[in-house]
Amino acid sequence: MKTRILVIEDDNSISELICMNLEAAGYEAIPILDGLEAESFIKAAEKGSISLALVDVMLPGKDGFALMEDLQGAEVPVIYLTAKDDVISKVHGLKSGAEDYIVKPFEVLELLVRMEKVLKRTGKSREKIQIRDVIIDLKEHSVTKSGEKVPLKPMEYELLVTLAEGKNVAFSREQLLNRIWGTDYVGETRTVDVHIGQLRKKLEFHDVIRTISKTGYRLEDME
Repeated sequence: MKTRILVIEDDNSISELICMNLEAAGYEAIPILDGLEAESFIKAAEKGSISLALVDVMLPGKDGFALMEDLQGAEVPVIYLTAKDDVISKVHGLKSGAEDYIVKPFEVLELLVRMEKVLKRTGKSREKIQIRDVIIDLKEHSVTKSGEKVPLKPMEYELLVTLAEGKNVAFSREQLLNRIWGTDYVGETRTVDVHIGQLRKKLEFHDVIRTISKTGYRLEDME
């Protein structure tokens, strides 16, 4: 069952872009363009059926800040996505109970990373990710292929999880280095290439982990 994400955003083009990327990353995106419509949907939804809400602040009908009470009542974590970048709005959003506050415009990768952090922190993250015949058990920190356990080194595992959580999104070598090895790492980006090579070999992912020219890598899975 896919993790369900509410996308409460009145700009249709932004909503479509977010939903497209969430679906590509393996989530189920539910777009809502109006605050009052969102209120009705939240109240009617079964508790626990929605894992996270991405909420614009300036909405018709009922603004994003006013929706917080409904979302908290339904036990839905909130990340605000808004053009309101003033300090007062940020403080108000976070003090009202939001898990995070992201100012537009933002990179899709940044959104996915922050979402995963919130989902993990609130206990709503995915326990398993499946890519073809490979299953990543995030709880057990294990990987199996066709039912057989695949031994991966710690950094290989972290690299695989990062690519899988942001599947169909391109990562630069620098982004992968900073996220997995840390910003203090002084080695070369060649380290990423070596680990990618090992993952492709061990998982037979030669056509799954794609090299993106002049950028880095993307794990592709459209199933």
